Amino acid sequence: MEFVLLLLMVTACAAITQDLSGKMFTFPQESNTAYVTLFPSRQYFHAITVCLRTITDLKRTHVLFSLSSPPSDPNAFLIIKPESDGIALNVHGKEEILGAEDYKVNTWHSICSTWDSVTGVVQLWLDNKPSIRKYVGGGIITNPLIIIGQEQDTHGGGFDTKQSFVGMMSDVHMWDYTLSACEIQDYMDDRNPTPGNAINWKALNYTPNGRVLKEDKQLACHIQCK
Repeated sequence: MEFVLLLLMVTACAAITQDLSGKMFTFPQESNTAYVTLFPSRQYFHAITVCLRTITDLKRTHVLFSLSSPPSDPNAFLIIKPESDGIALNVHGKEEILGAEDYKVNTWHSICSTWDSVTGVVQLWLDNKPSIRKYVGGGIITNPLIIIGQEQDTHGGGFDTKQSFVGMMSDVHMWDYTLSACEIQDYMDDRNPTPGNAINWKALNYTPNGRVLKEDKQLACHIQCK
């Protein structure tokens, strides 16, 4: 346990802090080595909101956001897209499938998810459409290790190539409270949303690992035909 904490401290010291506005991470190939470690500014969570934008052509199961808590809670807060319809939210190992029937390949999607330890309730938004609220329960989350690109089957590891993310991801934010529906709509519509107070894409503290590219975000071009 002491070795793991020391390793996390050393890694955090080597982390980059950058404003990634207008940028995206590209995960160009299936692997169990490409991922980005995110270092939150909070270590205790009684509630969580995570928002991100993503595009992929994957039809298999793939991870969107993986947060583990030591020593043995690899799925403390997990957002994962199963092969079937819906998106799964997993808190302390308890999973619920929520909405998201409109999740399509080769399409940019905005995704937000919330959880509160007092009510034990989770909810998902996909492109401004909320799911119903479901109960998963769960106590507070401490000392999180956050990874995008891979699912943690063990704390900080246990990556499975067939669950890896392939595609692009941008605008990752995390809060230590549940955002209101209006605040989530501001994020969805990109109307100057409140930056995450735990993870802030505009001041992201991170370490890339393996073949991950930081690139300009691809936006639709308006071309006038002659």
